[in-house]
Parts: sequence; structure tokens; C-alpha cells
Amino acid sequence: MRKMTSQPLTIHSWPGAILHVDADAFFASCEQAINPKLRGKPVITGRERGIVTAASYEAKARGIKRGMRLFEAKKVCPDVILIPSDYETYSLFSVRMFDILRRFSPDVEEYSIDEAFIDLTGLRRSFHGPYSRIAGEIQKTIKGELGITVSAGISLTKVLSKIGSNHNKPRGLTVIPGRDIHLYLDKLPLEKVWGIGPNTAAFLRKLGITTALELARKDEGFIRKHLSKPYQEIWSELNGKSVYPVVTESKSSYQSISKTRTFTPPSTEEAFVFAQLSKNLENACIKARRHKLTATRLIIFLRKKDFRDIGIELKLNRSTAYPAELFDPLRQGFRHVYQPGMPYRLTGVVLGGLMPDSRIQFSLFDDTARIEKMSKIYHTVDKLSARFGKHTVQHAASLLGTSRSRPAKLQARHKGERGDIPGRMTDLFKGENSRQRIGLPTLNLKV
Repeated sequence: MRKMTSQPLTIHSWPGAILHVDADAFFASCEQAINPKLRGKPVITGRERGIVTAASYEAKARGIKRGMRLFEAKKVCPDVILIPSDYETYSLFSVRMFDILRRFSPDVEEYSIDEAFIDLTGLRRSFHGPYSRIAGEIQKTIKGELGITVSAGISLTKVLSKIGSNHNKPRGLTVIPGRDIHLYLDKLPLEKVWGIGPNTAAFLRKLGITTALELARKDEGFIRKHLSKPYQEIWSELNGKSVYPVVTESKSSYQSISKTRTFTPPSTEEAFVFAQLSKNLENACIKARRHKLTATRLIIFLRKKDFRDIGIELKLNRSTAYPAELFDPLRQGFRHVYQPGMPYRLTGVVLGGLMPDSRIQFSLFDDTARIEKMSKIYHTVDKLSARFGKHTVQHAASLLGTSRSRPAKLQARHKGERGDIPGRMTDLFKGENSRQRIGLPTLNLKV
């Protein structure tokens, strides 16, 4: 069989330039940035969950992987430093990082808390240099102001730029111009391509395709015959034809909204578990109302101590985003899935079948006067929350649960009873309180 040589694809210029920025070990890096004593040491976050949610590169080098149980991590690396996750601090770092990116280009897509796509097309003249210089300045600025590092990839499309950012982590900068695409796709496993999962990769291997380059070199007729539209788009992107634009608008449309709560240690107390589920419902409804959406389906699920899930889906009589209307079906579903005496470690709620609240139509049997009063009540609740902080007013069902006499309201998300509370939540600066804190993460700031 003739061996395929790595020949260039037929692209020779920069019709566009997309930069993908991916923070290196983001959560762990944030902890190391605010506490210099942690730098250069194996650090993992997730102590409050009992599993590794993020690991520094020093920890990864010792064999620690995301999702590993903490006792397993300690066996692999006895001197590992365990830290409870501090999502508020990570969010502050994320906001600062995106602000830095927007200094270089107005077209920034916040893909996740630690990832972004930036359209650099046409900016070489403004910065008096190649795209690689712009990316280098971005990396330098983020490192200088936030104390964390990012990896970057530049190419003609989103898929190729993401391949670039993953090529040389951490702190890598990979430029993939059109004429060199084949060099980076050659021998690249299919699973390393953004959007291709294990099942699709297995299917492609059955078609004789084993690398990203082999996929890119297939003709359009073959691709249309064997693959659906999402993978046709990936094929186009691999060939340097931009299909996915950089979306700068904040996401405002959702098919579903989910909220979960993890608590440690696992609890067998029915009232406490239901209180956590109630808080899930309130959080999901807050987000739905913020985007002017209502739900027609309610899904609830519980995760047991052994990480097995059990859940139920309920169809609602009418679409709503008001918790007061959803607590009855929530209790019915909870009674159906809850097993007395079983230790649970996580609760979750999903609002499904979302639709704009402007499309709500009342039936002859709806109590429109009651619904209108409820609308006014939650409008006031949302205004109070915007002014004084989330959950300033909340349903009593979220307060009923206790875990060894600890009120559910006081045991906020991801805070267990072992003292797993981030220092940022307990050591306040002058003028701060438990709800309002300064949003200024600073390099070498120790809290």
C-alpha cells in the first residue's frame, strides 16, 4: 500500500486570523497567582468535592488527573496541596482576562471561563507586526497583570486555532498559516480535533480515516455522503474555510437551564437534601427570568455517594419560571426518586422545553389574577437581588434542611463541614461584606 506523504493543502495566505486563548491549569493557576507560596508546587482544587477538579502542571507531572478521587491523588503524590475551589475568585480572574483580550480586539468570544476566540483579521497594521506578535503581547500582558499563563493558537479557522493552542501547552504559541496546515494535521489523532468525539472517531476509522489530515483530504462528495452537517463544517474548517464565526454577543438563548449543588460529606438527611434541591430550582428560575424564558418541563436528579444518578422528568401544566409554582412538582418528583437512608452527594434541577415568556398563553382554567400577582412578587424579588445580592429573598423550602444543625442557607454551594471554605470567602478586605467584595484580583495578592 502506498504511503501517503504530507503535502500542503491548497491554501497560501491569511484570508482571516482567529486566535484561540486557553488558560493553563486555570483554577490551580489562579490559586498560585494569589498565593506565591503555592508556585512551583503540586496543587489541586476540589477538596470540598472529594475529587480533583483542577491540577497544576506540577501535579499533572506527578500523575494526577482531573476527576481522580482525592485519596488516589494522595497515593500518587503524597505531598500534593489540596485546596477548596473558589469559583468567585476564578470568575474575577476570567473577567480580567477577557478585559485584557478586548484591548487588542473588539471581537472576543467568551467560549468558557478560561477560553476565548479572538478575531485578529486586519489588525497587523494597527500593531505594526505579524499576528504572532499580537498573540505574544497578549500572553505577556495576561502573565504580567494576572500572574497566570495562557496557551495560544492562531490560524484561519476556529477548529485550527484550537488545534494550535493545544499543540504546545503550557505557555505555548502556535501559528498555523494556510500553507502549513498539513504539517499540524498529519498524525493528529481524530479525537484531538475539536468537535470529534470517540464514537465519531471510531466511525471514521471504519471508513479508513485515522488522522485529521486524512479527513481533511477527503473530497466533498465523500464527506457529504458519510457525515452529517456538523462534521461537514469541521471538514471545511480543517481545510482553512471558516464556517464558525467569532460570536461576540453574550448567550441569551437556551434550550435548557441546569443547576447542581455538591455537598460534602454526603448526607442522608431528607430535609437537607430537599433544601439543596430547592436552591437548585431557585437558581435555575433566576437565570430563566433573567433571559425572559419559561419552562415546560422539570427534570430533577440526585447523585448517590457511589456517584450513581437517579432522576425523573415531569411535564408541567403550564410554562413558568416561578419557583412557587414549581415546588409542588418538585416535591412529587423528589418523593419518587429519594431513597431514605441513602447518602447523597449532589442534587440537580433542569428546566427544559424553554420558551420566551412573551409566548405564554393562558387557558380558561388558569388563575390569571394569581399569576399576575406572582409576577409582581418575583419582579420585586429580582430587583432586591440585583441591589443587595443573590438570594436576598428566598423560599423557605431552601432553609428547612439541616446537616448536623447547620442551616442549608449557611452551607452554600461546595462548602462542606470540614472547613473547606476558600480564604477569599473568610478573609475580607476593609469595606467588604459576605455579599459584596472587591472584584480586583491582583498579581501577588495574598488573601
